[in-house]
Amino acid sequence: MTRPEPALSVVVPMFDEVSVLPLFARRLRAVLDGLGEAYEVVAVDDGSTDGTGAGLAALRAGWPQLRVLRLRRNSGHQAALVAGVLRARGRYVVSIDADLQDPPETIVEMLRLARADDLDIVYGVRADRRTDSAFKRWTAAGYYRLMRRLVGKQVPAQAGDFRLLSRAAVEALRELPERSPVLRLVVPWLGFPSGEVSYQRDERAAGRTKYPLSRMAGLAAESVTSFSAAPLRFATWLGLAGVAVCGVLVVVAVLAWLAGSTVSGWPSLYVAVLFLGAVQLLCLGLLGEYVARIYTAVQGRPAYFVAADSADSADSADSASGPAAGVDAAAGPAGAGELADSLR
Repeated sequence: MTRPEPALSVVVPMFDEVSVLPLFARRLRAVLDGLGEAYEVVAVDDGSTDGTGAGLAALRAGWPQLRVLRLRRNSGHQAALVAGVLRARGRYVVSIDADLQDPPETIVEMLRLARADDLDIVYGVRADRRTDSAFKRWTAAGYYRLMRRLVGKQVPAQAGDFRLLSRAAVEALRELPERSPVLRLVVPWLGFPSGEVSYQRDERAAGRTKYPLSRMAGLAAESVTSFSAAPLRFATWLGLAGVAVCGVLVVVAVLAWLAGSTVSGWPSLYVAVLFLGAVQLLCLGLLGEYVARIYTAVQGRPAYFVAADSADSADSADSASGPAAGVDAAAGPAGAGELADSLR
């Protein structure tokens, strides 16, 4: 028997978060139980190797609303987020990370605002990022400025993946042909009525960040190339600038030849060759990024594979409790059952 549609789904992508899992579950459950409405928590185990899957299975034994979605391999934060959002059943869907930098208590305010103003999207906007390093604040500000220039001012500044979506917005996302969308850009592009809730960003409660500099740079590149053709236009303008510079050099060379002063000329030739070579390589590189995306799209490979969904086993057994299907509870560290005891 299929369970009724909950009022709220909370999607939590997780990768090696066993150290913060008990504290996160305790805070999130206190908030959601206080709503007095039916809800589900969709925890997406993105191929964790530290016992996160076993910890989730132990938690689910004492938390019937917890639903475990396990991916076959580590597919990345955005893919895990999309997998959870598209499989969530709630009339409203909230996405949040497990590191507790985004406070679960803000979910109540987001839900209240969505209902009061009849909004389909509510963004969690970071009003205070003092807990982040100066370098991270500077790079994040640059990222959002770039995205707002490429996509438009509908992209909220300082809004990450902590957001609320209505069922209508989720169904619109489902209709998109993209296999690995960057939700930070795609969601504002949908054009649904939206609002914002400000909050103070806290320090990570435990564990280590899953977004080092290399991944942040990769997210920025993925955001630009997946959503805008601006780099290709930039390459076109750069090529035109190179043609103009070469035209000026040709005029200079002709004038120098007429004046009889074309003795050496190697510096100008050297500079021109270097400049043209750099422009050509840059344009080829930008073109290659888009060709690679076309190649990936033609292959048609899914961005993720779902290994198990505890909701499927719960429906077939007409039960909302018990260990998650496909999650090997014995694979985790000893004492994983203590996690469930902490929530009882």
